[in-house]
Amino acid sequence: MSCCMSGVSQSKAALLYALYRWVIPTAVQYHGGLALIWHDVIVERMLDTLTQSTRPQRLLNAVQKNATRGDPRSVVKAIDDFCRHKEWAMNVGDEKGCILDSVVSEINPAAVLELGTYCGYSTVRIARLLPPHAKLITLEFNPDFAAIARQVIAWAGLEEKVQLVEGASGDWIPKMKEQFGITTFDLVFLDHWKDRYLPDTKLMEECGLLRKGSVLLADNVICPGTPDYLEYIRSSPRYESRYFKSHLEYTKVEDGLEKSVFKG
Repeated sequence: MSCCMSGVSQSKAALLYALYRWVIPTAVQYHGGLALIWHDVIVERMLDTLTQSTRPQRLLNAVQKNATRGDPRSVVKAIDDFCRHKEWAMNVGDEKGCILDSVVSEINPAAVLELGTYCGYSTVRIARLLPPHAKLITLEFNPDFAAIARQVIAWAGLEEKVQLVEGASGDWIPKMKEQFGITTFDLVFLDHWKDRYLPDTKLMEECGLLRKGSVLLADNVICPGTPDYLEYIRSSPRYESRYFKSHLEYTKVEDGLEKSVFKG
């Protein structure tokens, strides 16, 4: 009897593992809402409880275990491998990351603002491509995320190029010129709270942080989506805007980046 019970328990465990590891992730690959609920709520909370750690901490551990200190490319690869094969995370990701890389290389910016650091993945992607003496300011509201990001950026050897600032974007944007000696930004990467894209864009306009030719690059404009931002940026005569179709990070769900050039 005990052998039968043991066999049933093992079968249930195997089924649950298969559901968690393969069946459900495959099923949600093409559905944005389900993918976000599964990866960003259910799995994250479950693993936080089981491991008594946070997803950013686990991501940092993967970087420290698998990436070469001082090598930004290996840091990016370690995070991509972790997110594709171990645990999804809300980075811009490898597919959209290539679009981000191409925009940074095209602009060759001297002054960059990133809104939303999270664990520092996109910060590393951007900073590694910047010319000498360029400045990247990245804002993160969550102090726990910021603490992890600082370690990821340092592991990549890019701490001299990056200034990570903790706090709300709405508080810091008006103080950029005074606090950091910024005249205008050549590139702004928006990847923070989606409901802040539009008000922060208008705030940057009001504060004179955009010059003719400044580029706004916005992530997740389709999933989760930023309809008010897209309506504004695409209808405004002050911008020339283009959509780069891609996929939500590490899934098959449609998402993309909106590149908008400020015309003054």
